[in-house]
Amino acid sequence: MTTPPTARPAGRSKRLRFLPLGIAAWLVLEIWLLLQVAQATSGFVVFLLLLAGVVLGAYVIKRAGRRAFRSLSETLQQAQTAAAAGEPVTAPQTQQSRGNGLTMLAGLLLIMPGLLSDAIGLVCLLPPVRKAVARRAEKSFEKRLAEAGAGSFESAFQQARIHRPDGKVVQGEVIRDDVPGEPGPRRDDGPYPPITS
Repeated sequence: MTTPPTARPAGRSKRLRFLPLGIAAWLVLEIWLLLQVAQATSGFVVFLLLLAGVVLGAYVIKRAGRRAFRSLSETLQQAQTAAAAGEPVTAPQTQQSRGNGLTMLAGLLLIMPGLLSDAIGLVCLLPPVRKAVARRAEKSFEKRLAEAGAGSFESAFQQARIHRPDGKVVQGEVIRDDVPGEPGPRRDDGPYPPITS
């Protein structure tokens, strides 16, 4: 009696199937490179190289984080100013804020122990590489947004913002009495005080 072959899970791509093998090959290559450098120089030089990668990576991540936080606070200030003036709120993408994700990835690669990851991290820090990756990521994001449907993100954002006519946000709860089959909370002895204005 033969059993029918089991089907692979749907949606699992070939890249995900070979990911563990790729990680193992990466680790073996990193160890081999460290051993080659240690044989050519000394173990102390390898230690200094790894320590320099950790220090540089931490500095890069800290700097990119500060830049991202500064960009976020500037965007929030601009949004508050635009909302107070009654203008539509947009999220401006400044030239300084582009590439923060790639810079943080470069910092993480520098922190990881290994010479190959350090080399890739240093390449990611080069301005032409950052600009090219940022352009490609922006085009990919716009393409996926267009495939999702025009205005779907904007309409979801607009539905999430509920304001009074004077622009103030109303904090509160929704109590539904009209759900069939479920008794609604009684207003006279409920856990919440009545809303008064």
